[in-house]
Amino acid sequence: MHIEHINISAPMSLLTQVRDFYIEILGLTEGFRPESTIRGFWLYSGERALIHLAESNEHFANERQGHLDHIAFQTTGLKQVVDKLNKHEIPFSHDYFPEINMTQIFFKDPVGTGIEINFVNESL
Repeated sequence: MHIEHINISAPMSLLTQVRDFYIEILGLTEGFRPESTIRGFWLYSGERALIHLAESNEHFANERQGHLDHIAFQTTGLKQVVDKLNKHEIPFSHDYFPEINMTQIFFKDPVGTGIEINFVNESL
């Protein structure tokens, strides 16, 4: 079993910001999306539609976060990702695990979703 994709639903004005964020910061690409009665975007990592974005005027931020803390990705290019976060003034934190030579960075996307990115054999 594996996670097929994550879905973020928001009003279109916010959804376009989320799309641009994942393209700029994580290097995803906007790709094929089947016709649907709901507007949106599919963002790809290689051949895989990893993030689905769907327009919804019924999904809004609320005062309680809920129980989903974050989503995690693994990639390469730690310095480039950190440079992009700094360029866009996106606050982040990081951790390093010397036993497995892995650096993690943590930040939030435009809708407040927690993002963790793991970089094996890379450190700050």
